[in-house]
Amino acid sequence: MQLVKRGALLASVAFIGSLAAPIVQAQDTLYMPSLTYRTGPFAGGGTPFADGYADYFAMINERDGGINGVKIVVEECETAYNAQKGVECYEATKGNGALAYSPLSTGITMALIPKAPVDKIPVFSMGYGLSAAAIGEKFPWTFTYPTSYWNQLSSILKYIDSNGGIEGKKIGYIYLDVGYGNEPIPVLDQLAEQMGFEVAKFPVGVKEMQNQSSQWLNVRKERPDWMIMWGWGAMNPTAVKEAAKIRFPMDRFIGNWWAGSHSDLNPVGEAGTGYLAANFSGIGTQFGALEDVIKHVVDKGESKVASKDTVGNVLYNRGLFNAVILAEAISVAQEMTGKKVINGEDMRLGLENINLTDQRLSELGLADFTGPIKGSCSDHEGAGSIFIQQWNGSDWERITDLIAPMNDVVRPMLEEAADKYVSDKPDWQTQACS
Repeated sequence: MQLVKRGALLASVAFIGSLAAPIVQAQDTLYMPSLTYRTGPFAGGGTPFADGYADYFAMINERDGGINGVKIVVEECETAYNAQKGVECYEATKGNGALAYSPLSTGITMALIPKAPVDKIPVFSMGYGLSAAAIGEKFPWTFTYPTSYWNQLSSILKYIDSNGGIEGKKIGYIYLDVGYGNEPIPVLDQLAEQMGFEVAKFPVGVKEMQNQSSQWLNVRKERPDWMIMWGWGAMNPTAVKEAAKIRFPMDRFIGNWWAGSHSDLNPVGEAGTGYLAANFSGIGTQFGALEDVIKHVVDKGESKVASKDTVGNVLYNRGLFNAVILAEAISVAQEMTGKKVINGEDMRLGLENINLTDQRLSELGLADFTGPIKGSCSDHEGAGSIFIQQWNGSDWERITDLIAPMNDVVRPMLEEAADKYVSDKPDWQTQACS
């Protein structure tokens, strides 16, 4: 894989792959921009994600010679998880033949969604961003596979309901008080009414991430039966440590999939034993695709991973899975268009027609890694299932089967939210789906 790094000096190009391999000309490659945050307050999560993303494409190049014979070029542009920098990265790279953008930030996602139909480059916010973008009729250029924040929340609530019932209970919601943390609140409030539980909210400002004593004092006063966390970065280990201090039962404390990584719980250690988190991508290196990444990339010293031990960790595998979905969409687009070198419009077609069945996942070396994902014109989410994992004091363990979302309840809410989003945008591009 050709890995291009943007920085103050854009003169050097680093190649991941065999040094003896001939340089592939730009017109004969598939260009994948990578909006990274290896610096800034959330670098602990951004770095392993970026590593997994890059390593999977590098493996495809090394093992297979690219996708149907066409090499993938990954260009990293550092955003430091800053929306303005993210837009600057987009503008700096979109003219290079970008096939899709994975913003890795709800703020950046919101900024790029209106640009996608203009520039004809899809936005792939894998399990994050604007939940309403699941509605393909209203958001033809945005995709949220395998599921949205709203449906993820519904699966978490189903898990709670299956463990003693949720009706009449009090559910605490502690969240980073930015667009990301506020995104699932509408569905939380509505499902509270429908399922008969009470919600107690505990916002955490960005400057409070490492000082949550007041929030957890309020948790102790409110005495919720369960806690759900929509956290990120330093907020997560701080919250788990504070929960331990007040002796909140860890097996009643559930983080979303950005609050359940190794970088979150390694600093906590045994004190976090029992803490739960949602996930949709496999843990560990026991998958064929991971074994090939280690063989063709990591063991050859062609990965940026600081330690081989991070391969297989939660966020490394999630970054890898992000690349898997995009690589599969490229393959689908090539087959549908008959072109080996595709563009953003072709990529949109590939994303919309993706069909990662259990059989296809097995073929990719990812059996039991995740649930199936099937897209369509109207469904840009997949309404995929999640599983719950638990911290054993030193590592994560998957403890449930896949938990399907309450899509019959959430889908109409997503449709309503999508209608509201476009209602004041008369020039917004939609599509008709049969």
